[in-house]
Amino acid sequence: MKTVMQDRGQRDFRPSLRQGGATHKAVVERTKLKTDENAVAGVIGQLVLPFAHTPRFAAGDFVFSASNAAARSWLLGSTPWPERRLALWGAAGTGKTHMLEIWARLHDAVLLHGGSLSHAHVTALFAARATGVPVMAMVVDRADECTDERALLHLLNTAREQGIALLLGGRKAPARWPVALPDLASRLRATMAVAIRQPGDGLLRVLLLRLLAERQIVVSQPVVEWLLRRLPRTAQAMQDAVDRLDHAALASGRPVTRALATRVLADMLVADAMGAMDMEPGT
Repeated sequence: MKTVMQDRGQRDFRPSLRQGGATHKAVVERTKLKTDENAVAGVIGQLVLPFAHTPRFAAGDFVFSASNAAARSWLLGSTPWPERRLALWGAAGTGKTHMLEIWARLHDAVLLHGGSLSHAHVTALFAARATGVPVMAMVVDRADECTDERALLHLLNTAREQGIALLLGGRKAPARWPVALPDLASRLRATMAVAIRQPGDGLLRVLLLRLLAERQIVVSQPVVEWLLRRLPRTAQAMQDAVDRLDHAALASGRPVTRALATRVLADMLVADAMGAMDMEPGT
């Protein structure tokens, strides 16, 4: 793109040394270059693929706030978990997975995903432990997405019998998970559950700035303030908005402005509490 634009600029402003056919040729070349430029922009838009962004879960990136204080206290404090089992629950984007992964690294825990949990998988894990592979802690992220209820029940029972610390994560408290097995429902009701609340204004600001930085999206301060006023006040809304802005900026090859944000986030935006604002150039 840069080469096309530079070449176009040189041709536009170079003095014409000939008349007639030479001038007509220059006009044709400029028209062709303009067409090429539009074609390149179209190709770039077509080549933007929906690659999944991998978030960072480093301990140093975790933001302490009142919304996650109770969970931090249970994870980092000295209070023993009943039956060595604890569940963190909360809406998407509130930091559950981040906290689970930090705790897993601190305790060298086996990290599992509820959606892929199976009875054979759980059996193999405990069989490996019986042959000398030390497993003292386990984490199941999105445990509420487990469809193999017998596998989850087997995991809970065996972890308790062998004294393995078990940390679960889900969007709802375990007692509210839709399970059919009575024994599993009983175990889940007996699990200590700690909620992670929606972040406050300060944490939402930090979250939005961090998400933008991770994607290397440059946004002016006025646009950031506008987004914070107009987006729903949830962590998930911030994540969804940044996903859309990232894709739109890549597809258009343009920076994120208020006009672009208004277009791609139209169905998410709420009324601006400060009233209507004039559209400023570059915002």
